[in-house]
Amino acid sequence: MDRYDSQEPRKLAALDEVCGDYAAIFCDIWGVVHNGEKKHPAAERALTAARARGVTVVLLTNSPRPASGVIAQLAGFGLSGEAYDAVVTSGDATRALIAEAGGPIFHIGPERDLDLFDGLAVERTDALDNASAAVATGLYHDEEESPEDYRDLLARMKARDIPMICANPDIVVHRGERLIWCAGALARDYAAAGGTVELAGKPHPPIYRQAMKAGAVEPGAAILAIGDGLMTDVKGANDFGCDTLLITHGIHGAEFGSAPAADVVSRVLSEKGLSARYFMAALG
Repeated sequence: MDRYDSQEPRKLAALDEVCGDYAAIFCDIWGVVHNGEKKHPAAERALTAARARGVTVVLLTNSPRPASGVIAQLAGFGLSGEAYDAVVTSGDATRALIAEAGGPIFHIGPERDLDLFDGLAVERTDALDNASAAVATGLYHDEEESPEDYRDLLARMKARDIPMICANPDIVVHRGERLIWCAGALARDYAAAGGTVELAGKPHPPIYRQAMKAGAVEPGAAILAIGDGLMTDVKGANDFGCDTLLITHGIHGAEFGSAPAADVVSRVLSEKGLSARYFMAALG
């Protein structure tokens, strides 16, 4: 849980109120820094100001792509490089799992994610019957499909006991105003069917250890984790021992409402066995 496991989180007006208490910030990207279509300027300013005060900022994302691809995407949104020190992705952590699995590997996801395999001496196959493992980075056509469209594919995988490596544990994300299904939904369904699933992104420890390394954060340093996903960002931070700043207008906005009071936030968190030291509507 949070280092400060209070029953009622404190509402912040600005990140600047507390960022001086921390050596590092681990900040979620999608839903906090951008919405899949454009950056959030207030978040950019807040993180840039935190770095100016000497706080290390590591952007931590369940994107299945390597960090270089995410950095290019952030630049495309116009996000300043002054807003962060490093980017760590679940794709980076997943590459180690792929290397361990060997091949042939069957890929489930859009072609834009194929850079996940760049530089890996692992054979890929388009034939599921030849595969020794499958890597799920998302849905092939995430604007059109749902997890239900993958029921037959997952059944074929289970019949052959093919393990799934999930490169993005998120279930859904916002792309603008639309909800987009992610690889985590396929991993959820495969695990429910009895399939073997390996995950490397939030809330699992490997991505946090990688963030410590990428940001040169010393063991025992005070870390503030910022995110909008309850079972990814908040749970991961709780398990890793970070304080948490919950963004309520993100993926769980409908649960919290437009202007939630501290007792409402506390109730929603406690119902899921989670805690947060702070909350705010949007990072600023």
